[in-house]
Amino acid sequence: MAPEGTSNWWSGKYASGNWFRMRDSLERRGIDLYGSWIGTFYGFTGGGIDTPHGAFDEQITLGLKLDFGKLAGIEGLTAQGSVRWRDGRNPNDYAGASSTFNPSKYQSGQQWRLMPFFLTYTTPELLGVKDLLTISGGWQDPYDFFLDQPDSKLFINNAIASSKGIGGLNGFGWGSSYAGWGGFLKVKPVDWQYTMAGLYLAIPDGSAMSNHGLDLAGYRPNPNLNGLYFLAETGVTPKLGAAKLPGKYAFGGIYWGVENKSFNGQTYDGKYDLYWQADQMVYRAPSREEEPAPLAKGATDGKSFKEVNEPAAKQELSDKGLYLFSLINYAPAYDNAMPFYLQAGFVYKGLIPSRDKDQLGVVFGFGNYSYDKIVAQENAGQTIRRTNEGVVEIDYRAQVSKFLYVQPFWQYIIRPDGTGMVNNANLFGLNMGVTF
Repeated sequence: MAPEGTSNWWSGKYASGNWFRMRDSLERRGIDLYGSWIGTFYGFTGGGIDTPHGAFDEQITLGLKLDFGKLAGIEGLTAQGSVRWRDGRNPNDYAGASSTFNPSKYQSGQQWRLMPFFLTYTTPELLGVKDLLTISGGWQDPYDFFLDQPDSKLFINNAIASSKGIGGLNGFGWGSSYAGWGGFLKVKPVDWQYTMAGLYLAIPDGSAMSNHGLDLAGYRPNPNLNGLYFLAETGVTPKLGAAKLPGKYAFGGIYWGVENKSFNGQTYDGKYDLYWQADQMVYRAPSREEEPAPLAKGATDGKSFKEVNEPAAKQELSDKGLYLFSLINYAPAYDNAMPFYLQAGFVYKGLIPSRDKDQLGVVFGFGNYSYDKIVAQENAGQTIRRTNEGVVEIDYRAQVSKFLYVQPFWQYIIRPDGTGMVNNANLFGLNMGVTF
């Protein structure tokens, strides 16, 4: 049997422990210090441009979150900020895919980076409605709030987890490494419906490694190229049936106000993108049955008695079960290299008995390249065409403890870079994460 101290550490939430109970004390006062390390190995077994081969990348994040409800009695007000480090060999050097379908979602914003820092206020109750308004602002990444699809973030391929056909080739400020001054307002009049809109500074090349997230004044080479970045989204979040199966059905639009040229040479002040999201839990596994309460004596008149079972405690709904998620993304073909993108997949939580926190995920992503760009390239005498590109990924995340997971995965990238000149890339990998 492990010593008591070791046992408490292993069953705790953090690899660095409770800091002699100081961590719990800080959290009770509204101060949450957090950090994580994620490392991923990629092993290429065929196809691509250089196989067999291997690559490894990693990410370290350190952050602070303040709850002013606990700190100062201002219920609903929070603040947070973080810094990040990324390094490692780019696995796309061997896959030969486009930046959108990079096998790794950890390649943007390499080296150290200042991440978003901002304030958020959510009304505890207003006009009799809980969480009616949320207002948030500061140095923010819209990717953290709009088109939020948690199940897709289980996966490792950049198209699925991060880009979603918006960032990368199409040039929008989208993904885990972008930030700009601005904020959003969210209205939630009922539990099952919301509408939100955000306005930010649009910074060309805002995710570039060279700026380290410090482009607080915008695009350094020429601030006149900065623009406005507007996003809007509305959706419903029903809970269906007796099992209260949660879902999310949303529609949104993005306007990226940075000057750009179409493939036929015409200049535009900005570009736009539309997306449709449909996520739904379709099966909820039952909770583990609790042990029956011991028999107890009922009321008695001193001459007789009857034995009754105490009523069982009300059980919470299990989060084990099958979750489906999907996304369709559209942008005009005249100034977007990938005007159509879709992804669809599922995650099953707790598939193996006694492994309630493990997750099995399967997903397919597909992007279609711009015909307008093909025509422009043909007119310029270029014969290589980008037509379409896709990926299939299967993952199994084993939650070893509350703070440690191990996640083997498989990716098969179809038509890397969309040209048909690179063989389909086959790779196996291992993703590991520690919360400290």
